[in-house]
Amino acid sequence: MSLTEEEKKQIVDYRLEKSKKTLEDAKKVIELEMWVTAANRLYYAAYYAVSALLIVNNINTKTHDGIIRMFNQHFVYSGKIDKELARQYNSLYTMRLTGDYGDCFDLQENDVLPLVEPAKAFIAKIWEMIESKN
Repeated sequence: MSLTEEEKKQIVDYRLEKSKKTLEDAKKVIELEMWVTAANRLYYAAYYAVSALLIVNNINTKTHDGIIRMFNQHFVYSGKIDKELARQYNSLYTMRLTGDYGDCFDLQENDVLPLVEPAKAFIAKIWEMIESKN
């Protein structure tokens, strides 16, 4: 399905707003020490931002794995984003999967807190990349 420029802009704006709100949600559940939920919210804040970046760049995907693969291919391997910064996205994805689907395993403060600031930096970089594209 092909989107008009206006439709793309609306979706990108929506996903960026969702990214911001989800990052705020992450901060709130961290204060409540809800580590699995915090991991989930951090990942999704990044996910919404990355999916918006792909849309801005006319890259279509349908799955979480596809978004990661296309992000790596078009932005990491090409050098448009620092590899170390981009690793945060993969770490957030792994942490979210572990928290949401791992049997007999709960995330703890020491699993989640070290990724909060790097996640914020990653998301800020993605927002910056989108702004420079618009």
